Amino acid sequence: MRSALALSGFAVLLVCADASAQQQQPQQQPELTPETKIDFSTKAEPGLTQPAATSASESTLPEPPAEAPPVRPRHKGVVLETTAGALGFAGNFRHVAPPGFWLHTQLGYEVLRWLMVYGSAELALTDTSEAADPSHSMAFPIWGFGGGARVTVHATDRVAFFVQGDIGALTAYVPHESLAILGYPNAESPHLAIGGRLGVEWYQIDRHIALVAQGGARDAQGFSRSIGGGDTPILWDAALGLRYTF
Repeated sequence: MRSALALSGFAVLLVCADASAQQQQPQQQPELTPETKIDFSTKAEPGLTQPAATSASESTLPEPPAEAPPVRPRHKGVVLETTAGALGFAGNFRHVAPPGFWLHTQLGYEVLRWLMVYGSAELALTDTSEAADPSHSMAFPIWGFGGGARVTVHATDRVAFFVQGDIGALTAYVPHESLAILGYPNAESPHLAIGGRLGVEWYQIDRHIALVAQGGARDAQGFSRSIGGGDTPILWDAALGLRYTF
């Protein structure tokens, strides 16, 4: 009797173990043949999608600004301006010296947004190649200083036109009587120069900075011919530059 019960229990254990092994064994995937047809669906299953946002408040994207930010106003204050270009002569002195490189700097203060007073300094480089052959030509600088006032009119927020008048002194730095023997002794010492200048300013995104284009003319008495009379010692200039308002 005991032997029969033991055999029955052992058989039950074998059946349970076999059933457990079958449950743990992973199911094998069916093999695919080249002729097997596979269908794909691009539609989401029901209940797996989220409803679309129905209003701007439900959107996760930032809202665009209602309009562009206002343009920053142009700064007013102390102005430093430097330009580089050419200085030439319209009187008889043009037969002595050709146009030369010209550097001009002025420092001013804007009393009003449209009115600026300033002081200036300048330097030009030329030679006597128009009056002498290359072996006797002499290079020399012309320097000067002065001051004046500028009136500015804005065509737009970023573009402005200006007119200025200045008064100062100009002289050529040469060995003594180097220009006197050519008929221009007064050019060797500072003499009065009066003139004006027109220009345009283009303000950048940073309104402290502006690009400048300008041109002008002056009556420089020191560069008139002392012999013969009737000379009109006009000096002209044209330049491009940069201005910065502190």
